[in-house]
Formats: sequence, C-alpha cells, structure tokens
Amino acid sequence: MKKRSGTGGTLTVPKKEVSSIIPLEPAPPVQIDHGGVHNRIAWKVGIDKLDYHHYLPIFFDGLREIEEPYAFLAEQGVYDMMQVGPNKVLSVIPQLIIPIKTALNTRQRVVIVKVLKVLKALVKCDQNEQNLVGQALVPYYRQILPVLNIFIRQNENLGDGIDYGQKTRGSHCLGELIMETLEEFELHGGEDAFINIKYLVPVYQSSIVA
Repeated sequence: MKKRSGTGGTLTVPKKEVSSIIPLEPAPPVQIDHGGVHNRIAWKVGIDKLDYHHYLPIFFDGLREIEEPYAFLAEQGVYDMMQVGPNKVLSVIPQLIIPIKTALNTRQRVVIVKVLKVLKALVKCDQNEQNLVGQALVPYYRQILPVLNIFIRQNENLGDGIDYGQKTRGSHCLGELIMETLEEFELHGGEDAFINIKYLVPVYQSSIVA
C-alpha cells in the first residue's frame, strides 16, 4: 500500500515491498522528494554506504515495473547508484543479468526503452577505469541481446511520454535506440564485443572505423 506523507511533500516506499515485483526486507532507504521542478530520490543514507550486491540488483529488477512511483524509484535508483559508485558496479554485473533479461523479455516498449537507456549508461559508468564494466558484459550478450532482434526494425516514433516524462534523447524510434545501445556495447566492450554482437544481432554493422 502506498503512503503519502501529510506535510513533508514526500512519498515513502512501503516497508513491506517496493512493488508487486520486488519484495524487500528491509525496505530501501529512499523516498521521493517532490520539492523541485522534477521529482528526485531522497536517499536516507549515503549511496556510497549502500551494499551494492544487495541493492543494485533490486533496483535493476524494478526496471520492469510500470506502476508509479515504483517505476521512477527503480529507474532513478539505478542511475544514482551507477553515478556515485561506478567502481562498485563491476563485481555486481553477474547479478544484474537476470533482471536485465527479464525486463527485456517483457517485450513492453516502455520497459525496453527504459532498459536500453540504462544499458547505455551502464557500459559507460566506469569510463575512467578502462571500460571494465562494458567488457564484463560481453559473456552475457547471449542472454540479453537476442530479444532485440524482434524490435530492431521498428521505426515508430517513441513519443515524449514513453520515458516517464523524460523526452527521448537522440533516438526517435525503438530501432534507432537499439542500434545506439549496440554501438555503445561495441565501443566499450573491448576487442571481442563486435563479433559477439554481430553473431546475435546479424543486422548490426560496426560503428568503429578501422
């Protein structure tokens, strides 16, 4: 059950669960701050003090959530944790694969768009540390890339509202967003990235000029 505070302008995550998808005990240390132009997460503890092995997979699992405010909490929680602790992400990669695969396999456009944008940020989150996160994802391409073949030729305009109020940046259709994501995978995935992408998504062409 969602609970809105009467005076503070915040929406606190119920202790029992974040959503019907992600049962949590204890509840995540977050609430929604409605104080600015755009909603944001108010963390009750420093993000750098969080157990990434526990919380990051939980927030990734929430990417398939479509009910608010849980969808917003999960998505923004992922971005906040990647931004604050990029050096903590690498060791958690194996735990993120099933949540990523599960979200993509919902085949819901709004979920796929959200996950693709997160993946683009994920492979770049440790750019100052030799792209180890991008390289660590390569062995898992077989689990997360095949479903993209279903949507890669879709050219319908995504529209402004598909990303929970955030305008689509760069790409205007799902096929373009998939290609942009694969380009980031190749760019940050090391020398084995392209051949593995090409095997799983045959229409993909390298974005790196030899």
